[in-house]
Amino acid sequence: MTLNTIALELVPPNVERGREYAAEEARKVARISAESGLDGRIKHVMIPGMIAEDDDRPVPMKPKLDVLDYWSIIKPELPGLRGLCTQVTAFMDEASLGQRLTTLGDAGFEGIVFVGVPRTMNDGEGSGVAPTDALSIYEDVVANRGVILIPTREGERDRFDFKCKQGANFAMTQLLYSDAIVGFLKDFAATTDHRPEILLSFGFVPKVESRVGLIEWLIQDPGNPAVAEEQKFVRTLASRDPADKRQMMVDLYKRVIDGVADLGFPLSIHFEATYGVSGAAFETFAEMLDYWSPDR
Repeated sequence: MTLNTIALELVPPNVERGREYAAEEARKVARISAESGLDGRIKHVMIPGMIAEDDDRPVPMKPKLDVLDYWSIIKPELPGLRGLCTQVTAFMDEASLGQRLTTLGDAGFEGIVFVGVPRTMNDGEGSGVAPTDALSIYEDVVANRGVILIPTREGERDRFDFKCKQGANFAMTQLLYSDAIVGFLKDFAATTDHRPEILLSFGFVPKVESRVGLIEWLIQDPGNPAVAEEQKFVRTLASRDPADKRQMMVDLYKRVIDGVADLGFPLSIHFEATYGVSGAAFETFAEMLDYWSPDR
């Protein structure tokens, strides 16, 4: 079973902003979708389960609405859309996590990406279930079990191969600001028989990124020259006028699609507007989908 979808990431807002703010954001998504020609094209909302991370995060982490609470607010405003989410597993025991996953499924989440500890901790830390164990433990609970794929990360091919053996049937990439995913998937396809669905993730970079640097922080990997090049590209995007920026993102999208379309992986698209949805972001996403889209 493949998702074969266009997904839009919507981050739960801070609790202090209230339920009406969340509902208004969903109405804004519906309005901008219609204005940009994406009405009816987006099939899933991806809601990340947020946990506190490093103290140096450019935008401080405040308590956010729970994924389920947020979904219950926005679902009526976005009729027909289904849910995807990320679920941190490392702080829940097996029974509690199983109940959580069942509740998410009953609420309409068709795919769940299992994620581990924040960067301040080492893999394996946390008293709960490791994400790689969750992939096999909850095979009968969650049909679409996903993982995060970071093509620039050292040792990622073996890590991804192990996750697929454990039962991952789709992967959501980190935000792509280079075509490194092309070489990664070509190599992976040549060396393994696994063909999980790949959600290719693309994120709009508004001008405010030049001042705040949240996207650059999100994709960081100190000492990794490939990521340093991606961060440079993000800075360039942030500084360009809207037309240039859109063309640069569309060109990247074309290179990625042309490079991976024939490798045998089912493909879906995941869009993110890190600083909030906007007309400029959706116009860029629409132009990308004019080139290739899983729904056409």
